[in-house]
Amino acid sequence: MAALLKHQETHLSYRAGWLRAAVLGANDGILSVASVALGVAASGASRTAVATAGIAALSAGAMSMAAGELVSVSSQRDTENADLALEARELAENPEGELRELTGIYKGRGLSPELARQVAEALTANDALAAHARDELALDEDRRARPFQAAAASAAAFSSGAILPLIAAIIPGKTARLPICLLVATIMLIVLGDLGARLGGAPRTRAVLRVTGWGLLAMGVTAGVGAIAGTITS
Repeated sequence: MAALLKHQETHLSYRAGWLRAAVLGANDGILSVASVALGVAASGASRTAVATAGIAALSAGAMSMAAGELVSVSSQRDTENADLALEARELAENPEGELRELTGIYKGRGLSPELARQVAEALTANDALAAHARDELALDEDRRARPFQAAAASAAAFSSGAILPLIAAIIPGKTARLPICLLVATIMLIVLGDLGARLGGAPRTRAVLRVTGWGLLAMGVTAGVGAIAGTITS
């Protein structure tokens, strides 16, 4: 009995909304600013030009991420609210039909017809809309779209990811600028991949390789384009 009382399970999927936004924001911050700084530096531009481009990329990126998350997640929230409003109307107009629908859902999950009806009646009596939202629409309150939370997480994460590569790109001398910025960005990608996997309960090695590998590819392409542009325009 004691073992049963002590048994607890910690599920991490409730973090999915803000974790997705935070990881995406930090990853974009690292890659966007580091790539811009590397590309501009590779073109042979001055430290002032690299700093100006990096700061502009940080500001624009953070605002873009926040606005993009706010718009997209608000659209998702609007769709969820529309579904809930429709369900509320159906419950008001045809409560018996909605009860049969809920009963059918529980029967489909393996309950006997009698037990399914009893469960549906009990949940309907407690909070019919919540029962349909959860079991018919798959809209659990803990996992519903939160636009402002996602926007704030994205903007903060982008800025957090961008600041160190930016500093690394403008502090060193011209010859050391590229390798130091690349090193800092690579370390941050490794840390981000590992942290995201830990928070989400996912395999860490796979996450680190995915985040770091694609990030290095993106920065390499950008630096190459910058070097070519610098050669052409010089």
